Amino acid sequence: MPQSFDAIIIGAGIIGNAIAFELSKKGYKTLSVDSKGDSGHGSTSGSCAIIRVHYSTFEGTAFAYEGYFYWKNWNDYLQFVDERGLATFKETGCLIMQTQANNYLEKHIKICDELQIPYQQWNREKIEKKLPHYNLEQFYPPKLQEEKNFGLSNGNHLRSGIFFPTAGYVTDPALSAHNIQRAAENTGATFLFNSTVTEIIQSNNRVEGICLANGDKYTAPIVVNVAGPWSSKINQIANVTKDMMITTRPLKQEVVHINAPKSIDFENNGFVISDSDVGVYCRPEKGNNILIGSEDPPCDAHQWVEDASDYDQNFTEQWRTLVLRYAQRVPELEISTKTRGVVDLYDTTEDWIPIYDCSSLKGYYMACGSSGNQYKNAPIAGKMMAKLIEYCEDNNNHDRNPCKFLLPYINKTINVGFYSRRRKINKDSSFSVLG
Repeated sequence: MPQSFDAIIIGAGIIGNAIAFELSKKGYKTLSVDSKGDSGHGSTSGSCAIIRVHYSTFEGTAFAYEGYFYWKNWNDYLQFVDERGLATFKETGCLIMQTQANNYLEKHIKICDELQIPYQQWNREKIEKKLPHYNLEQFYPPKLQEEKNFGLSNGNHLRSGIFFPTAGYVTDPALSAHNIQRAAENTGATFLFNSTVTEIIQSNNRVEGICLANGDKYTAPIVVNVAGPWSSKINQIANVTKDMMITTRPLKQEVVHINAPKSIDFENNGFVISDSDVGVYCRPEKGNNILIGSEDPPCDAHQWVEDASDYDQNFTEQWRTLVLRYAQRVPELEISTKTRGVVDLYDTTEDWIPIYDCSSLKGYYMACGSSGNQYKNAPIAGKMMAKLIEYCEDNNNHDRNPCKFLLPYINKTINVGFYSRRRKINKDSSFSVLG
């Protein structure tokens, strides 16, 4: 006889666990199923775990600013102490260079003013004081290392940037997912690892549960797809893709870990930096390392993956390109021949805005396309998904009359339809990992 639950969550990454936590707190008997051996061992563990509040849309910015307060008050959110310890949020702040590529942040500043998000305008002198090792020449547009004029200044200098104090990074993203797992288990949630979903059981256009690769079945009137890079495959298995105007697919990403110059204590004095002039972002990493990632400029070709379970996990020339682009800013950087860092998958949509939605199959919900830029929003995404599920299970038609959701810390209400699977591609998106 199959075991019965009120809700099954496919995926035990940071967002899946937050959904399980919120549903279990509401009294749902939940089962979280993951193909990996522990919480956060998929894309969550490969996340740069950057916490920042700037986005190119009002809804995205409001959601991120709300999310910041949960990391700031991590103990209050969990109400439980994990035996492995709690993840640490290092509130370093985040500097975004004002560049031609981001239209000098005009849109971002207006949104932040509307939401009363604190920020500071840094002129060139202030940036040079805070980053004395930085070369502020402009190299726009970002290039590949083999392109003509790579590494040559265009003759101009960066003039300013916007510094957000309410930003930083989490030092151990996998641990943060485990923290939420333990908090969810404390409220009654169940977790099942090393288990692959092969069937979404359904009848009369209603979900009824799941079947695993080993033949075990688990029944529930609610199933939530939070499978990260495997989300598109799960949606295909559930046969819910026909009415989706926004889809997801796995994208390979390479993130550099490299030693900071010996003269720079970047681990203790550094902060998150977004620099679209050279097409990279960076943050401190333990051991006085620098973590460097691509901001997806046009020159960086997307590496789409057909099968999330079988892809090339080796670094490519992209690793060296990112190092060299960052070295344009930090001439002291030693260019190592040894590649270090992370090669992992992001589950992305066409506009890099996630899908938080119901589906054409009753009782089947999606929290997909969230890899890369939604880690920071996991706690509030869990709350919003729980609200959406209750809204739809009360026979409300979310597609016609979208659910409204109050962001409690900042006291703003957003339209959950912003994240619809049936939306048009949002032209206000930055179409990049760093918003």
